[in-house]
Amino acid sequence: MSSFIQSIQKIIDRDLVVLEKEIALYPSDQLVWATTGAIKNSAGNLSVHLCGNLRHYIGTVLGHSGYTRNRDNEFAAHSMPRIELLNEIGKAKNSVALALGSLQQNVLSMPYPEQVFKAPMTTEYFLIHLTAHLGYHLGQINYHRRMIQNPSV
Repeated sequence: MSSFIQSIQKIIDRDLVVLEKEIALYPSDQLVWATTGAIKNSAGNLSVHLCGNLRHYIGTVLGHSGYTRNRDNEFAAHSMPRIELLNEIGKAKNSVALALGSLQQNVLSMPYPEQVFKAPMTTEYFLIHLTAHLGYHLGQINYHRRMIQNPSV
């Protein structure tokens, strides 16, 4: 495994561990799904979205896991208990580890097998994008948790 793939895997795994901790820090299952004002995406929705995103784009497309994504449900779900969210995060961690663990270095410079944006991109570029996407939403979840727990701040 190339050092680039190892680095991406370590960062994604690290951030998924942080995601598990963030979800566990919510005082109740209900608050994971809370929204307020202009904030329409709950931590629950963002977590399900991140798991679906990683399981599809890395697990299925690169690792051929067979997972089928339901993106619409990622933002329609509203009441999954935290234990189920943590289970989904665990599935995403496993899917990423299996796919990246068997990914050959030469694949990085090849076009990503699925067109996601309007222009083709390399697999390396898309892995960087997926890692940044995870970090972006992880920051939103952290902010959401603190805002929901302390609405007057």
